[in-house]
Amino acid sequence: MSVENMTAAALDTSVRSADWHFMWLTEAHSCLGIGRTAEAARSNAIALALKKVQQRFNAAELSLLKITNYPGFQVARVILQTRQIQQHASLGLVDEMTLRGSAAY
Repeated sequence: MSVENMTAAALDTSVRSADWHFMWLTEAHSCLGIGRTAEAARSNAIALALKKVQQRFNAAELSLLKITNYPGFQVARVILQTRQIQQHASLGLVDEMTLRGSAAY
């Protein structure tokens, strides 16, 4: 799911008003994407960066999008900041739930 046209601060307020927590993590991922259009290049770059976000985290914030035009194609550079939205206030609980889920397999 994607939340567009909303600042991180507005999303944080919405999450907190539902008694959930929006965790700001320091992990960031930068990727380049190539496409014939700016939209294709952006989509490719975001998809590559999302693949780098660890599965235990459930959100990412697009902090940079830069499009460079070349004859016949465009290159997008994105930076995604890893985030976590959850009911509990501790990331330790996320680790514990992840380990429990892995042990079930």
